[in-house]
Formats: sequence, C-alpha cells, structure tokens
Amino acid sequence: MVSDPSGAGKSSALNTTIRVIFFILALVSGAIMAYGGVKLISLGGSWYYLLAGVAYIILAILFLRKNARAATLSTAVFVLTVIWSLYEVKALIYWDLLPRLVVPALLFLLSLLIPATQKNAAPACRRWAGLGAGGVFVALIATLIAAFFPHGEIHNAPAATSTDLNVPTEEASNADQDWRFISRSASGTRYVPLNQITPENVNQLKVAWTYHTGRRLTGPAIGVDENTPIQIGAVLYTCTPENKIAAVNADTGKAIWEFDPHARTLEHVTCRSVGYYDYDQDDSLSAEQKAAYTAAICRQRIIVTTVDARLLALDAHSGQLCENFGQNGIVNLQNGIGDTANSRRYHPSSVPVIMGHLTVFGTWIRDVTLDEPSGVLRAYDVRDGSLAWAWDVGAIEGLNHTPGQYTLSTPNVWAIPTFDKQLNQVYVATGNGPPDYWGGDRNAAKEKYGSSVIAIDASTGKTNWVYQTVHHDIWDYDLPSQPVMYPMKNEQGEVVPALIQTSKMGEIFVLDRRTGKPVSKVEERPVPTSPAGKDERLSPTQPFSVDMPTIGLEKLNEQKMWGMTTFDQLYCRILFKSALYSGIYQPNSEKTYLEYPATMGGMNWGGVTINEKTGMLFVNDIRLGMLMALKTKEQAKGQEASLNEVPQWAGTIRPQIAGPYVGVRMDNFASFLQVPCQHPPFGTMTAINLNTKQIAWQVPAGTVEDTGPLGVKTHLPIPVGMPTLGGPTATQSGLLFFAGTQDNYLRAIDQNTGKTVWKARLPQGATATPLIYRSPATGKEYVVISAGGAAHSPDVGDSLIAYALP
Repeated sequence: MVSDPSGAGKSSALNTTIRVIFFILALVSGAIMAYGGVKLISLGGSWYYLLAGVAYIILAILFLRKNARAATLSTAVFVLTVIWSLYEVKALIYWDLLPRLVVPALLFLLSLLIPATQKNAAPACRRWAGLGAGGVFVALIATLIAAFFPHGEIHNAPAATSTDLNVPTEEASNADQDWRFISRSASGTRYVPLNQITPENVNQLKVAWTYHTGRRLTGPAIGVDENTPIQIGAVLYTCTPENKIAAVNADTGKAIWEFDPHARTLEHVTCRSVGYYDYDQDDSLSAEQKAAYTAAICRQRIIVTTVDARLLALDAHSGQLCENFGQNGIVNLQNGIGDTANSRRYHPSSVPVIMGHLTVFGTWIRDVTLDEPSGVLRAYDVRDGSLAWAWDVGAIEGLNHTPGQYTLSTPNVWAIPTFDKQLNQVYVATGNGPPDYWGGDRNAAKEKYGSSVIAIDASTGKTNWVYQTVHHDIWDYDLPSQPVMYPMKNEQGEVVPALIQTSKMGEIFVLDRRTGKPVSKVEERPVPTSPAGKDERLSPTQPFSVDMPTIGLEKLNEQKMWGMTTFDQLYCRILFKSALYSGIYQPNSEKTYLEYPATMGGMNWGGVTINEKTGMLFVNDIRLGMLMALKTKEQAKGQEASLNEVPQWAGTIRPQIAGPYVGVRMDNFASFLQVPCQHPPFGTMTAINLNTKQIAWQVPAGTVEDTGPLGVKTHLPIPVGMPTLGGPTATQSGLLFFAGTQDNYLRAIDQNTGKTVWKARLPQGATATPLIYRSPATGKEYVVISAGGAAHSPDVGDSLIAYALP
C-alpha cells in the first residue's frame, strides 16, 4: 500500500462524505418544508417555509454537482432566514428564535464545511469557509449552553418592594400553633410565620425522616397524590389517594396509627387532606354542650371523606372509628344525589373544612350527561354525623320536584371551601352544571350559579351573595381553587375584607367578602359568539378583571407557534391555522377550534399563597391549549370514546350527551413530538404585589429533566417552564417552597427575587403543596412534601419526606 503524505485522498473522502450528508439533509428538509409550506400558504400562513424549502432543494442539487455558486447561495439563504426570524419575533427572545434558526444553522454549518475541506479550492475560500464554519459552530454551542439558563423572566424592582397594610398577622414567636387546615389557617393564605429556615441557611436542609404511606402503586385508577398533611401538636395526619389515613410523629416520621377504609373508585382518585375537630376547643358550643360530652374517646376527631363517597370520623389518638358518628363512624354520602355508578360519577374531591362543629366539603361530579348526580353542597355535624344543611341550587331556583332527592346535574363545588368565622360565611367556588362543552338547554340554576364565587351562611346554608366569573361556561372554566381571605384596598383606597379567587382563565378576581362586589375593577367586555354549536346561546360579554394582573393569558397567533425544530414548528403553524380561534372564549363548534387556556388552566386547584406581612401573593400557572370539536352521533361513529380523567382522554371523544351532540373530540395542542405548540414558558411562578396590583417577578417553573419529547426523559435540567399543579407555601423568613413542577424537585425560592436558592431531588415528583411547621416537642422547623409522583407522570411513589436544618 502506498501512503499519501499530502492527505489529499483522506480530505477528498471527508469532503465527499460531508457533501453527501448535506445533500440528504438539505433535500429531505427542503421537501418537508416545501410540502408543509404549500399547506400553510393555503391556510393564509407564512410563505417562508415554501420559499426556504425550495431553496434547500436547489442547494442540495448545487452542492452535489459541485457548483461554485452553492456556498454563496447557502449564505444568502441563512442570512435571509435570520432576517425573517428577527422580523417575526421582533426581539431577541431565546425560545422563539431557537426553532427558527437551529436547523438552518446546522445546514449552513455543513454547507461551509464543504468548501473548507475541499483541497482544490482556493486557499482564501477554504480559510473564510473554515472561519465561518467555526463561528457557526461556536454559536451553536453557545445556544446549547444558553438552554440551561432561564429565559423570559420578568423582574419589576419597584413592585418587589411592598408596604405593610398593618394587617394583624401571627408572629414567629407564636408559631408553635397547629397547621389545622389544608392551607394552614382558615384564611387560605398558606402563610407560615416561621423564620428558622432562611434564605441564608436553607442550603443546609437535609432529609430528617421519610414515611412510606403504603399507597397502591400499580393497577387501574391508582390516583394522584395531592396530599398536604395537617399538623396538630407533634402529630401529622396524612392520607393517600384511596384515603388510607395515618397519624405520624412530627419529629421522627414513625407511624402512630394507620387506618384503611378500603375505598376504591375508577375516576378522579385523590385525597388532598383531612379535617380536624376538637370538642374541647370548639367555641361554637356552649359550656353545657361541651360538658354533655363525657366520653374519653373521640374528643379530638379526624374527619375524612373517601373516594367511594363516605364521610368518616376517627379518634385522633387511636385511629378508631367514632361509633357515635353516623352509623358506627360512617355516613353514606350517596343518599339522595342520583345514580353514582358506585361512585364513578360522584365523590368528594376536596378537604372537609371545619366550621365550629360543622364540616363542609366539595364534591367531584362526572360531567358527561344531563342526569349526572347532584352537585348539592352539604354540611354535617361533626359530633354525630347528622345533616346540618344542604345547599341545592335546583331547589333554591324551584327546579327540584323529586321528594327525597337533590336536583340532578347542578353546578358542583369541587374546590376547597373557605370558612370566614368573623362573618360566619363559607365561600365556595363552583363548576358548571353538566355537561361541560354545550349549554343550549341549561336551566336557570346552571346559568346563575355556574362558575361563580358564592357566599353561604355557615350555620343555615342560606345564599348571601353570588358573583359569576364566566357567563354560560362552555369551556370547562369552572373555578378550581380555594377562595383566599386577605384585606386589600378598594378603588377608593379603603382597606376592606377581600376574597381573592384565581381562575383557569388566568384572571384573578378580588371581591368584598361582605357584599360580593368587586374590590378590584372588573369590566364586561365583548367576546365572540359565532360560529358556535347548534342551538347554542352564548353570552355576548364576559367579565375581565382589569386591575389585577392576568397570568399567562395572551392571544395566540401564527408567529407564537413553537416547536423544538423547524419541522414541528411548521406542523404547529398548520394546526393553528386549521383551527377556529379568536382568542379566549372561542365559541364551541363542530369544526375544530382551539381553546386556550384549556380545561387545565390557567390556574388550577393549587391556588395561591400570600406573605401576610408584605402583601405579596405567589401563584403558579399552566399554559396549554386544547383542540376541540363537538360531535354528533353520526360524526362520532368509529371514533374512540373515553370517560377517563385529564389528560388521558386526549385523542379521544369525551362523551357529552347534550342537545344534538354525543361528545367532544379533544386533542392536545401539541406537535408530533408531543411538545406544546405555543411558545414557552408552559408554566411559571409569579409574585404579585397586592398593594400596587403589579407583577413583581415571574420566572419559568421547572425543567424538562424528567420529561421530554414523545414522553422520553431528557435528563437535562433545561428550565423551559413546565405546567404545574399543587401550590406554593410562603414563610415569614422570605422563602417560597414549591414542588408542583414536572421535574422531581422540591425548591426554595427567594420571595424578593424569584431565584431558586435551594432544591432537593425527590425519589418521585410531587403534585402536592408543601407543609411547614415547628415541632412543639423539639422546636425544630420542618418542610414536608408528599412525593407521590408529578402530575400525570408514570413514576409514582409513596414517600412523605421531611427536611430540616442539621
């Protein structure tokens, strides 16, 4: 074999290899872009993809034929692509530019390597091509590195400085009291007046103990772990999705007792927390009433609702059923509400809220047909399990004509109620009367009480006021989160007792708790009403909370469509242009329409937390769309139907038996890589100054480390900002704890800046809200998270984990 000292043969082989690779990639890319570009143009979209596709096909042929003008044309194509990208984005926005430029930059790099490795090319040509290739390569590496840093953050320094409203709040010195409600206090603020763990020492947090709940991890309908335990003294009370209850030592994590009610159902399996009642501390009872209860057991009770529609009372010290409650400790909640299909169509979904000696809780209803179970809200006496009152909007509006049965298919309350002891009111956030997506024949009760905030007399069940946030809701924009009590200034500058309600629309409504009138300005604005489903009667206006920030609600357009690459961005543009879309409140239709925000929100059940000392509100959100289409019986033939819960029904027809329709087709608004079609972030954490009603900061929430395209984990901590469930918890020391992201971390965020100052890797993700307390036994402060799996993740577990300083 004769050696080749010049290396020309080797270089020639390298040059030929690069030329062939470029030819294949440019030809395939050009064909895809040209084909998709024709479709996009036919829908009234951008011409870029067709023109660029044709250019790449020409480039492929020119380079294969070793045409001298190929490199010049390649440079021109890339420069024009950069100009087009900047014109469309109109700013240097990282995530928006990424899919527009990375694939063209890779093709440009390959095209420069061809003359750079061509031995018979002029030295100057080779040198400049090499320098250009090196520059593009460095730019691509810098782009890759930049992906690991957050983009799209908002920081408003003046709004980050808050003034005290002189609202009476708990001080840290009095903080040994209990975390008695799911949101710690009855107000729902989830504010923790503790300062042992600070931004300066939070990085020293270590696992103090782990308790394994023993929840079922395999089989059908294992549910989602959304549990935030309550803390009473040195004991935590926790629950699993199927309502296995345990008392756990707050310092060691050792089980004191466990109780399994063997609850099972196939839909919406979750337990968010339990209620706690203490005879000896109940100031709603007279001294004589307290003295009348002489039993040693069940003086302190854990009140539990189950996914098979039972209400239980357990002795807080032993875990035994309280025999003097209902029938041997159990009340059947299915009486009088209609056919529950063994609780598949109905069961409680929120936490029993204790109101003196009464408890009230919300219920989930399958929203498919006109004969779904009743959405009646009921209050029970926690001493004996007797019914105290029933809030049945059908009966209130004179629609109930069936003795012994509540009105079917009425708006329900699936979110957590809030008890106002001072005004003796319970505030509830309602859904809409079934079915969700067509309302042409809705009755007066559904129209009046659906998707509303309502104040009810806590003693009698009488309606005090109603405020509707969505008129004639056919978008499933039912109110998902607990109303939160916190004083705010009205338009006249007076501090009033306010109620803050987040929504799936990204709107935040602030109402006067006394009257239900808006504290922060709300405007009725026109919205589109056509084209709509047959026999529909949409509202011509909807309420918009104009003085409070709107989170994540932007009107989409073709330029805001996203994708990881040029190709799935083009796919998403075609999807967008193919669907009916006129912004929020897009009318329903038999033709595919885009609902954004979709049924998940916006804001969801996790709600908000408020630092009561500073008046700073913190809220996480979801930014996802859904493609929808109403289906008649004929149109639905041969298509899969599903009753399964969110989002497993995506890609199926969800039954909606109403008027001329039998269902609604639902598809995720996502590319063929299963990546959301609208641009990132897909979820954020936002701080809002309630004194100025301005955003102080907003940061992407979570990374793609434990998820990725086609459901394949990337293992890369890229902070694109992911959809979030669960909620945050704020401490007096200035920390915000949050774990409801799609990656498996518990994070501590600086309340002043939005910067993550600590994070801990969890064995599985979390959908729950963190619990923070100080042990009265040891004085140690703990942060506890139920790490049962991120929302809709296949990775589930049963860990309840406590963190503490060394």
